[in-house]
Amino acid sequence: MPAVNHLDEPITAYIRREFDTFPADMSVGDALKSLRSRDVSGAILYFYITDKEDKLVGVVPTRKLLTSPEHRLMSELMIPRVITVRDDACIMDACELFVMHRFLSLPVVNSEKKMVGVLDATILSDEIFDITEKQAADELFEGIGVRVDQIKDGTPIKAFRFRFPWLIATIASGLLCALLASAYEVTLAESIVLAFFLTLILGLGESVAMQSMTVTIQQLRVARPTFAWFAKTFRHELATAGLLGASCGMLVGGVVWFWRSALWEGVAIGSSIFFSIICACAVGRSVPTLLHAIRLDPKISAGPITLGLADIITLAIYFNSAVIFLS
Repeated sequence: MPAVNHLDEPITAYIRREFDTFPADMSVGDALKSLRSRDVSGAILYFYITDKEDKLVGVVPTRKLLTSPEHRLMSELMIPRVITVRDDACIMDACELFVMHRFLSLPVVNSEKKMVGVLDATILSDEIFDITEKQAADELFEGIGVRVDQIKDGTPIKAFRFRFPWLIATIASGLLCALLASAYEVTLAESIVLAFFLTLILGLGESVAMQSMTVTIQQLRVARPTFAWFAKTFRHELATAGLLGASCGMLVGGVVWFWRSALWEGVAIGSSIFFSIICACAVGRSVPTLLHAIRLDPKISAGPITLGLADIITLAIYFNSAVIFLS
């Protein structure tokens, strides 16, 4: 297959005309018999299901076909919502679909929803990869995404319009933090020690939140997030956060106690560090997962939102702990 030179080229020059389709009312056993009688070459990723009018109505992954009972019908196995590419689309259109859905091939259909070919993701990369390696597939899709961004958002104005809205979250959180601090002006005036450690506690919250966010984004590259997956990883993150919070809280609280001979200030600062680190970990885990679920890029948008929420929550815990222990 020829290399892609321009992303505005039509996809019809690069589609694979040999593909496997089965009627929706065919059984798995008959489909396997038919498949064995065919001259199959190359890797088969998906089988496409058509109706009586030869229109594409579903897709069946190879693994699902091979592991299903022979008496079941293809209509029972197929995924009815098929992501397709029109035969009048360009490579850019297909590229965006590959990045968004991370399929290894896409069916190409005409205006009547009849298949005319298959477009493989490998045409968008200079390297041939083993489809059984999940990491290699992720690297391919990320490479495609970078190439799309370079072309679609190549000018400074477009890059500004793409990135600036997410910085509004940082500005808004900063203003909220200022208002929050002003609400506890009396508390700060009564205990100057609290002002000494304000920067430290904000830095701890931000660092822990960014650590959790980075780990979560890396995990989202290789996992299909579900509620069960999120609950399991969230519990694990909270356990880690508890250890981090307890260690940092006791260390800083002990320093305050010995340095300033201020026991209750040390207790207030140490306990606020413990709870703020737990909340920061929760925010770092939740924000990128939620953004990924609603199909926003967590690598761009998660950072400002995570830091903003971490700062607000950290300050709220810090000042309220001071009120509880020092009043």
